[in-house]
Amino acid sequence: MAIYPGDIISHAEMCMEEGISLQKGMNFRVKGGPTVILMSTRKGAPYADRVEEDGQILIYEGHDVPKNLARDPKSVDQPDYTPKGTPTENGKFFKAAMKYKDGKEAAELVKVYEKIKDGIWVYNGVFELVDSWIEKSETRNVFKFKLHVTDKTIDQKEKRAIELKDLDHNRMIPTSVKLEVWKRDKGQCVQCGSKDNLHF
Repeated sequence: MAIYPGDIISHAEMCMEEGISLQKGMNFRVKGGPTVILMSTRKGAPYADRVEEDGQILIYEGHDVPKNLARDPKSVDQPDYTPKGTPTENGKFFKAAMKYKDGKEAAELVKVYEKIKDGIWVYNGVFELVDSWIEKSETRNVFKFKLHVTDKTIDQKEKRAIELKDLDHNRMIPTSVKLEVWKRDKGQCVQCGSKDNLHF
């Protein structure tokens, strides 16, 4: 099953597409595959992801220390290394962004999936990881990652990026619009009533 930006899918379909069980939000080149993030701008989402510049830029927040390492993960700085000294996903993303900024490597291509409701996900397409920084959030430091939308897709078999020639993908549809359309159309195609293979 090929998926394209704007496609509405289930969590199971997303995992099938990536060939892994996606349980965490940040996945840097898992099993040699593409880099994948899961985002949400919904009210009550665990991280402060946001969309800027009319849907062209995604500012993605890094992830907290695991619950087994801190009583309240939201009270401590987001880590770039584990207690064993290996990079966390934050650390891997940060290093990739710095290599791009320093001109040492091409921008990391990141597949972005967005949770819009429980059990309902949207594939937002492929973004380039172009910057990263640490900023203060109340009493702690958090990672921020800047990603820019592209018109590329990733060929899963070839493990390489290719351009989408028949699809103009230059912005993300705002989450509020997606939710309104979903509610208005009752989660089904307005032409045939199907609840499968939906697309924003």
